[in-house]
Amino acid sequence: MLFKPDLNDTAKAAGEGVAKVASGARRRTVSIAIALLIVGGLGYIIWSSYQQEHRAGRTIPEQAVPVLAASPRIENMPVYLDGVGTVRALNTVTVRAQVDGKLLSVNFKEGQDVKAGDVLAEIDPAIYKAQYDQAVAKKAQDEAQLANARIDLTRYQQLAASKAGSAQQADTQRATVAQLEALVQSDQAAIDNAKTTLDYTKIIAPLSGRAGLRQVDQGNIVHASDATGIVVITQLQPIAVQFSLPQQQIVRVNAAAAKGTLETDVFGNDGKTIVDKGKLTGVDNQVDQTTGTVKIKAEFPNADFQLWPGQFVNVRLKVQTLDKALVVPTAAVQRGPSGTFAYVIGADNIVKAKPITVTQQTETDAVIAKGLTVEDRVVTTGFANLADGAKVSIGQESTPEQDLAPQKRQQKKGRR
Repeated sequence: MLFKPDLNDTAKAAGEGVAKVASGARRRTVSIAIALLIVGGLGYIIWSSYQQEHRAGRTIPEQAVPVLAASPRIENMPVYLDGVGTVRALNTVTVRAQVDGKLLSVNFKEGQDVKAGDVLAEIDPAIYKAQYDQAVAKKAQDEAQLANARIDLTRYQQLAASKAGSAQQADTQRATVAQLEALVQSDQAAIDNAKTTLDYTKIIAPLSGRAGLRQVDQGNIVHASDATGIVVITQLQPIAVQFSLPQQQIVRVNAAAAKGTLETDVFGNDGKTIVDKGKLTGVDNQVDQTTGTVKIKAEFPNADFQLWPGQFVNVRLKVQTLDKALVVPTAAVQRGPSGTFAYVIGADNIVKAKPITVTQQTETDAVIAKGLTVEDRVVTTGFANLADGAKVSIGQESTPEQDLAPQKRQQKKGRR
């Protein structure tokens, strides 16, 4: 029996094949469309980024940049060397008892200002007063014997002159008088010693200054060998500051000191406010090999007790004055890959970056050795959108205080 295919089944199978082919084509079309959308989106993002970078990278803004400007000026500019130092008392004395005994009284208050010669404390003087009285009595006794010996000497000399007595007797009496005179001198020395020891029972301030905390209380037995003493007195007016400078500056400091007294300033806690002005008093005679620095000492009046022993302070030493220097605000000095420069405003308010040479710079002013003249005008504020060749609109002429203001605001932001 022959097999005869069913035409309905064949048609059905053919239809299913066509449907599969059509479905695959549709899937490929959708995939291609999605891929094209992704590529287009990425291209748009890249193009947008390029446009933004291109706009940000333009060196010359289309509109005038608002800035502040200042003109260089001619003035005498001081040259300072900066250092960090420690405040030290000009003199410090530990007041100790010089004799042994009971401490009868303490006559000062802790933290009190005392003057040289003030009685700070008293030791029981009874024993030392008795020794003094004994020395005085001994002298009186020997002086009486000396007076009698001198009378005898006069008599023997008269007898020897009239041949009624021997010359030897007169010479012997003369020697006796000399011995008694020496004894009286010894008695006077003993009196002076006893008087000095008696005076030591009153403990005297050796210098004017500020008394520290009391080291011993009334009623205790004190000794001359006690290490702690009674009190420490510190001289606060004037006061000293010791600071260090690099060894490379020794020649410069010595050369300046040879010409006269050098001015020294000490700053407060903010590092900017000058709290006292003094003078250089000495340079150490050797370099500290561990730090490569040399110690410098300066003296300050300290009229209002702004400085206190042990305090850390910033110090600056004036070593030179640059006469008729060209000075601009420090804010005008810019630094780039090619070195130091300033934006100079030219014709039609077009700025040009000019290289400059700075020889001295402080927080507010910079001394220019080369690159600028007094006829120039330099930009001091508004550098954010500024470039070489840009056009600017100039606000009010700035002052050193105005130039410093942006820096102070930036420092405050940094502290926050």
